[in-house]
Amino acid sequence: MVTPCFSSSSALPRVKHTRGMALGQNHTTVTRFILLGLTDQAHQKPLLFALFLLVYLVTLVGNLGLIDVIRTSTPLHTPMYFLLSVLSVLDVCNSSSFTPRLLVSLLATDRSISFTGCAVQMALLTLFGTEECLLLSVMAYDRFVAICRPLLYHTIMSKHLCVRLVLATCAVATLNSVLQTGNVFILPYCGPNIIDHYMCDIPPLLHLACSDTATANVILLVLSASVTLPTISVIVVSYAYILGTICRMRSLQAQSKAFSTCASHLTAVSLFYGSVFLVYVQPDPQRASAYNKILSVFYTIVIPMLNPLVYSLRNKDVKAAVQARGLRLHTRGMCQKGLW
Repeated sequence: MVTPCFSSSSALPRVKHTRGMALGQNHTTVTRFILLGLTDQAHQKPLLFALFLLVYLVTLVGNLGLIDVIRTSTPLHTPMYFLLSVLSVLDVCNSSSFTPRLLVSLLATDRSISFTGCAVQMALLTLFGTEECLLLSVMAYDRFVAICRPLLYHTIMSKHLCVRLVLATCAVATLNSVLQTGNVFILPYCGPNIIDHYMCDIPPLLHLACSDTATANVILLVLSASVTLPTISVIVVSYAYILGTICRMRSLQAQSKAFSTCASHLTAVSLFYGSVFLVYVQPDPQRASAYNKILSVFYTIVIPMLNPLVYSLRNKDVKAAVQARGLRLHTRGMCQKGLW
């Protein structure tokens, strides 16, 4: 970690000097942070800019396109695809919270962010990440009901229940975001103000706190584990029942169909939970900065791009709906041009 030299020069308006009245000592309060980004190599930045811009565009087109297909295709008006459309909304929001600023930082010389802006960015990161964790567990429960209780599927997974489950994930995610962000920004920051990351993530920011962060790290571990471990438990139990049900099926075709409906969700779960668990649920997440940056890029930028591909490439219903949607748009275009 590079430590900046603080001076009275206007070139570094990063800290504000205040006087501790009770102690009679000089202190510095950080008003802006500097994000080092992914690299300091100038020749790598244009390539990274082009790469992340492409990833972001694919993310927007893929997820917004999937939302449109689900909305306009009647056969996809089921609980599973409703939850999938919510996941796509989260992926768009998650990627849009960080990718545009990352793109700007690769071109601009000023890589600073205000104290408030840093807090907002961290709150959004925690909010969308927590909600995706919870939503993936809800989707696992949906698969459990569909395969293990097929006759009661539409009765149990009613539209009313699906909406309530989504609202519950929003409420829990908001609470966790407030607690996690408060746990970090209640600490004093008096310099240095350089964050070895491309965004205001929790572990690197804790590393800059002026006070002892042992308690904050324990709170981080407890809050992160309280979200990931129960949701992973729901997923594991759901798929244990699913596997038992599939093994009891006599038809190979039925087994294959059941496995195919679960394969996409299992892939998404493995990608997301694996990277999040490695970043946050570890004894001392501050010591693996470069490692965490790579994993953070994966779950905040890459996974939102992969999710619509994972759920559509192996899904016959989605592919059929995409083809039908494309045909309707083509026909509408032909009619508007007066060719039909």
